[in-house]
Amino acid sequence: MHRRSLLLLPLASPALAQAAWPSRPLRFIVPFAPGGPVEVPARFIAERIAPELGQPVIVEAKPGAGGALGIQHVIQANDPHTLLVTTSAVAVLPAMLANAGFDPRTDLRPVTMLTDAPMLLLARPDNPWRDLVGLLAAARARPGAISYGSSGAGSTTHLGGALLGFEAKVDLLHVPYRGAAPAATALYAGDTDLLVTGMGEAMPHLREGRLVALCVTSAARSPALPQVMAAAEVVPGYAMSIWYAMFGPRALPDAAVARLNALIAPLRTGTSLAQRMQDSGIALLLDGPAPLAERLAREVPQWQRLAQQTGLKAD
Repeated sequence: MHRRSLLLLPLASPALAQAAWPSRPLRFIVPFAPGGPVEVPARFIAERIAPELGQPVIVEAKPGAGGALGIQHVIQANDPHTLLVTTSAVAVLPAMLANAGFDPRTDLRPVTMLTDAPMLLLARPDNPWRDLVGLLAAARARPGAISYGSSGAGSTTHLGGALLGFEAKVDLLHVPYRGAAPAATALYAGDTDLLVTGMGEAMPHLREGRLVALCVTSAARSPALPQVMAAAEVVPGYAMSIWYAMFGPRALPDAAVARLNALIAPLRTGTSLAQRMQDSGIALLLDGPAPLAERLAREVPQWQRLAQQTGLKAD
């Protein structure tokens, strides 16, 4: 009896050894400087799901190379307890960096889209243009003379302006800054003529009347700013947004993806995060891995084509 029981133990041990996920604290890596807007949904979700998971969820900023360092960290760690919460830069960087070292379509596991919002093209209230029509006419008359600031070379805001210039066939001068705040300060100071920035960052400036919007970068007008024309009204086919998403490494099991989405999806309605996004004109999605995988499949080649045709590169 005793000998037979010992012989049965090896057969049972693999099942006993499989620990439930998560078996230790989770880390949400945000690949940008601390305090940025992508931390808002990351921290909210972390606080809400930690009690249900029975483990702490730590949000950790790991900035560098426009987001590439934090993304590479998650990929290289390949730890199912280390996830990535990032922006649409994840689709842009492979085209902008000579040695990005990753392809998000194969090196990361989509968990869910978080948010999606168009960008805005802003100017000072005393600018000579009332909308995008006037701006483009002036840009054609003075190639390279009208400047726009962004949150950095190779950033989504940089590419929003670059794609607009490319599609509209005008030459706009790009001036990169180390973040949205210094880019806005430069516009106020008159160092630049325009600013391309995200909806959430733009809304306080617009509400206070310190800046005006010439267009939104979406295919249709934003419900949050119905009086502001969509760029596609003037430049057919142009549309671009800033989106946030959650990814896991390749090692993240299917069961973990499913469990995360089961906890995250209900936060889409009736929460302070939902209200905050609505007030900022940002769509809160939380719609699972398939739409995120589809977005990557569409956008990674788009930015590769733009980089090839224009020579755009990040610093």
